[in-house]
Amino acid sequence: MAPAKKKHASSQPCVIPGGFTVLPLQFNSDSAAQHKVYVKEHRVRAEKSSHRPLDRTLFVLNIPPYCSQAVVRDLFSQFGSVQSVELGDHPGSFQESGPKLSKFFKPAERKGFKVGYVVFYNSSSLSAAKSHPHNVPLVVCTEQRAVKTGVQKWIQQYTDSFIQPDKLQQIVNSFMEDYDKRKEEEAEQQRKEAEQQQEDEEGWVKVTRGAKGAKARPHSEAANKRTLQKEMRKKKRKELMNFYTWQHKNTQKEHIAELRKKFEEDKQRIALLRAQRKFRPY
Repeated sequence: MAPAKKKHASSQPCVIPGGFTVLPLQFNSDSAAQHKVYVKEHRVRAEKSSHRPLDRTLFVLNIPPYCSQAVVRDLFSQFGSVQSVELGDHPGSFQESGPKLSKFFKPAERKGFKVGYVVFYNSSSLSAAKSHPHNVPLVVCTEQRAVKTGVQKWIQQYTDSFIQPDKLQQIVNSFMEDYDKRKEEEAEQQRKEAEQQQEDEEGWVKVTRGAKGAKARPHSEAANKRTLQKEMRKKKRKELMNFYTWQHKNTQKEHIAELRKKFEEDKQRIALLRAQRKFRPY
């Protein structure tokens, strides 16, 4: 009875401190060595993006370098349909804020172990991945999914580094079309904002808040021109008002005299109020 009990216990998932479940990886069916990856349900309160649902996203640590994004997708597809896979050097947001670039225009990726986010279509697939027994390894390289290593991998990378001129031209044209479209939309938005600006007599400008997450846009040429003209008018009035030095001195003297006059009036008013506040019983 004891061996049967031990066998039953070995089929259970292995959970380590921190809530991570250990999943063994085996490169092929003939390999004796195993690699361990650690999975956990992705639960981050500060996560606001919709591409990582909290109830369907699996956080994966210690992904080996020979596991590409396609390989990780195939490995976890046995637990259910995979919606998306993200791989990176460290936890965080891997989404590109700018336009999506082709792999030929991106810097070379760092070689090493990765972290990843696997998004399933169903939440039950996430539970199945977490309850996978630790004595049943996931095989990376199979007949249906061949993973190249060593010299074969280097030859494949060298071959993929070349691209046909026609294909490269299509990628560049597609990127420039998207770029021109974004610039036209930004110019139209700036034109609408310039029309909505309202200036009062003192030169204040009404500023409206843009959409959340939108980058600050530079002022339009018309707005910059109006601001420059307003500053020139202010500077001209100031120069004419105090053109001579003696005019500036007289202005300061008149201002000081006015302050002294107000000060004396305030002293008399305070003295009168104090006199009226005195208590006279008879």
